[in-house]
Amino acid sequence: MADTVVTRFAPSPTGYLHIGGARTALFNWLWARHTGGKMLLRIEDTDRERSTDAAIDAILDGLRWLGLEGEGEPLFQFARAQRHAEVAHEMVARGLAYRCFATQAELEAMRELAAKEGRPPRYDGRWRDRDPSEAPEGAPFVVRLRMPQEGETVVDDLVQGKVTFRNDVLDDFILLRSDGTPTYMLAVVVDDHDMGVTHVIRGDDHLTNAARQSQIYRAMGWDVPAWAHIPLIHGADGAKLSKRHGALGVDAYRAMGYLPDALKNYLARLGWSHGDDEIFSMDQAIGWFEVRDINKSAARFDFAKLENINGLYMRATPDDALFDAFLAFLPHTDEGRALLAILDEPLKAKIRMALPGLKERAKTLVELLDGCRFIHAVRPLAMEEKAAALLDAAGVGVLAALLPRLEAVEDWSAASTEAVVRAYAEEAGLKLGKAAQPLRAALTGRTTSPGIFDVLAVLGREETLARLGDRVTG
Repeated sequence: MADTVVTRFAPSPTGYLHIGGARTALFNWLWARHTGGKMLLRIEDTDRERSTDAAIDAILDGLRWLGLEGEGEPLFQFARAQRHAEVAHEMVARGLAYRCFATQAELEAMRELAAKEGRPPRYDGRWRDRDPSEAPEGAPFVVRLRMPQEGETVVDDLVQGKVTFRNDVLDDFILLRSDGTPTYMLAVVVDDHDMGVTHVIRGDDHLTNAARQSQIYRAMGWDVPAWAHIPLIHGADGAKLSKRHGALGVDAYRAMGYLPDALKNYLARLGWSHGDDEIFSMDQAIGWFEVRDINKSAARFDFAKLENINGLYMRATPDDALFDAFLAFLPHTDEGRALLAILDEPLKAKIRMALPGLKERAKTLVELLDGCRFIHAVRPLAMEEKAAALLDAAGVGVLAALLPRLEAVEDWSAASTEAVVRAYAEEAGLKLGKAAQPLRAALTGRTTSPGIFDVLAVLGREETLARLGDRVTG
């Protein structure tokens, strides 16, 4: 076997890149980089009825966003159908596979008999040793692999350990359909061999496939790759992951405002760990990652934990980098697109100025977007119920007292406005919060925001005085 590790990620473009697929891509990417190898990308588009260009674009876009692109151009499986068929015909010529002329009616009778006898349906091998000349002239046929009928097929799996399958329950499966097109089982093996794949890291729902695919490798005299079948992801309740748990496309996580590095950090911890380390860089993960350290049991997806990790990443991300991520996120939500439509340079500068305070209170970019709404809100501001309650007679009285004092401030800054408000609170015998709360309500329409004096600085003198005036005179 080649010294260089080659992994592959091979999604089917019948839907978007789901979160389980993203984790599989991540594990392949980590192992390739840990070993100094490479990860290749193969689009398994042999299901022509369900494969779509939109899904291919979404998968490639999702991998780009996550930074998990394969090396070189993606390989498209359907384009290699002739090569797959050549291998099947070679196996027929060498007696390793055979033509099967069983009719649909015969196959249905086999299934019915198996159901009646309480056993799994399997092909009974009726054409295994018959001469093809016995079939009616021009009759359609499939090509089946001549599987061993006795003994066992052993899959030495890096995650699952040694897994043994009885050969008498692995039937002679189909390599070529009656229309001459290759099956998934054949195409995968030929492509993995031709691409030089040394490690197949994929979901454990493919474990039985590994037993069958091993026999194709052995029949062709090819090296069998190292197998690593990783457990599937379950919801927080232990049930199979569904849309209500988070079985969504990666594009949905981008629209929910997660940072790609935070999502990769979280996904890496779903079924793999390095001691008690929860937060780590991808460089650290590359250094630590071992396939054998992947857990055998299913991991549980937990949105609350993902949000917490994302919040930590947001606070740790340098402001300029986070602002770039925020701007890149905007086209992916309706509210973001609405902001983009009005996002001129002055507004962009205000949001960037507010970012340090906004990110302290946000766990996602969606919350960041929501938090900056006060900056571009149209006067008169809509009021949340709790904020409106702060603007009772006493609250408006505070604003009325502060308005002329703030109007007198010429050198407008967080520091200068804070000095004015503090001086007023002292004179009026108020705690600072009693002055700050109605001020926040009048300027943001909310009871929570970045520091109130940062709010005044971000809004600027003209907008601040106008919003206060709306409440004092209104």
